Amino acid sequence: MEEAEVLQLYELSYPDLVLVSSNNVSLSSAEELEKLQSTSKAIMEALGPMGPGLLSITGVPNAAALRRDLLPLARELALLNPNHLKTILKDHKLGSDVPLKNPERNVSSFAMQIKYSHDFDETQLNSEHGSTVEFENLGNGFRELGFCMMELGLQLARVCDRAIGGNELEQSLLESCTAKARLIHYHSPIDKTILVKEAMSTKRTSKRPFNSSGEQIGDEHKQLSGIGSDNLWQQWHYDYGIFTVLTAPMFLLPNSAQEATEEKDEECPYPNGHTYLQIFDPIKNNVFMVKASPESFIVQVGESADIISRGKLRATLHSVARPSKFENLSRETFVVFLQPAWNKSFSITEYPMKLGMSTEIKEVDEPEQSRLTEEIQKIVPPLALRLKDGMTFADFSRETTKQYYGGTGSQSNR
Repeated sequence: MEEAEVLQLYELSYPDLVLVSSNNVSLSSAEELEKLQSTSKAIMEALGPMGPGLLSITGVPNAAALRRDLLPLARELALLNPNHLKTILKDHKLGSDVPLKNPERNVSSFAMQIKYSHDFDETQLNSEHGSTVEFENLGNGFRELGFCMMELGLQLARVCDRAIGGNELEQSLLESCTAKARLIHYHSPIDKTILVKEAMSTKRTSKRPFNSSGEQIGDEHKQLSGIGSDNLWQQWHYDYGIFTVLTAPMFLLPNSAQEATEEKDEECPYPNGHTYLQIFDPIKNNVFMVKASPESFIVQVGESADIISRGKLRATLHSVARPSKFENLSRETFVVFLQPAWNKSFSITEYPMKLGMSTEIKEVDEPEQSRLTEEIQKIVPPLALRLKDGMTFADFSRETTKQYYGGTGSQSNR
């Protein structure tokens, strides 16, 4: 398949987000009022049913430093000896949603639940654990950057609520009390070589074979084959929360092609200037490669926001592609999933339920686009088959996971 067209995201400056989301706006001129109205309109156009369902936020104070400190740790953690890694994760109250013992995995993920209350006391390490110096601020880094991203999501939810009416989006986030943060390392072939070599070395002193079934994360998603799977780090899916807030990714080139060294990996410019986050636009029936500035945040709409807003926001169908001509690069990012409380119930009486992507797609003559659409439809179960009136978010997330990846799920055997 040819490389996707490029989508330059709408860039929302942080000062403008603060202005438009403030509860105490004091406008001294018609010019400021016009600025507020035009910014709110642009946000809803980007996140609404005719937009791409995502935007970027730039100029967030201290964000560049927090990103630069945390993201390189993703690869360092992924390549640690499993026993050492276990200790580090325990020290910092981190877990994982992927089988880190699998040396042939495509993705490594390190996760933490972060409270909406801005409290860092819990992250202070017990000195007797003796955590490695390079990871000494890992837990606090998670919470500090994560809380910053949660605040961005709350501010954006407030803006959307005002445009839609009511305050259900913001209130749903606050009632959940926590959000899930993930530090994600997308492996290069070099990383796999290092991990397999380590596993084989361990195997010589142990009778237990290593597991070679590939998996990855992505809102509880496994890595599965399917359309363009050889060129995807992460398969096509919708996130089922309200907003997904991501750092713009960082691409790293290891200093050694054969082994992990103490030298720091080299940060590289974006391959072809792209983030390699892809979205499928059902209105244009086409795939777009997302372009965003390296120090920005990307905010995507999830299915819960689509439902709660009664279709005034549009969930983003997306995947993560591999840069085929830059295969030695790894990709690092930090993601915060903002979800409603598990007991949040959904009413769909006023929601324009979509029976499948085909109800949104215009007829096109290009056979390549038609094939792409058909293949994506096969692996993304329609919302109408996963959502029932009165269903709680817990039930919806469970049914979504089941239909994507359960024993009879559309991607279970791919």
